[in-house]
Amino acid sequence: MAKYRKLGKTSDQRKALLRNQTTALLYKGRIITTEARAKEVRKQVEKLIALAVKEKDNFDEVTIQAKVARKDANGKRVKEVVDGKKVTVYDEVERKIKKDQASRLHAKRQIMKVLYPVTEVPTKVAGRKKATKEIDLVDKLFTEYAPKYADRNGGYTRIVKIGPRKGDAAMEVVLELV
Repeated sequence: MAKYRKLGKTSDQRKALLRNQTTALLYKGRIITTEARAKEVRKQVEKLIALAVKEKDNFDEVTIQAKVARKDANGKRVKEVVDGKKVTVYDEVERKIKKDQASRLHAKRQIMKVLYPVTEVPTKVAGRKKATKEIDLVDKLFTEYAPKYADRNGGYTRIVKIGPRKGDAAMEVVLELV
């Protein structure tokens, strides 16, 4: 028995298809696809979520001193004149940050190898570059999905058959996160 389905595609096309559908599933929560593709995507998604669940608490919280620009009521930086030049005024602030341990950092990089970057464009202001924002799916995996599935031993996805496709009668399914 083979380790994976070839899906009638060359290896680079197949990898791109699976990466694309895996990214879409983690971003949207559910996708509609054929049964064979869904079973392959399910394998990848289950591994990614299991990795995130395993490494979710593997970080240290560190307090650091940071310089932050002082801002006025309008949100603009406050400047003062020093030696005839305008210089921005900075304040020292204590911040707590999460510092990943080596295994969590490695897990994040393994996940980034599979997922494509996602850019969200609101429909109201479509076409404006400023309105777009980059979605961090790796962070979403660790902060949203990992705590949600922490007490679950696998089985993070569900496949529901919805019937044959009209054109070629391939069985269509809904692949969704449980």
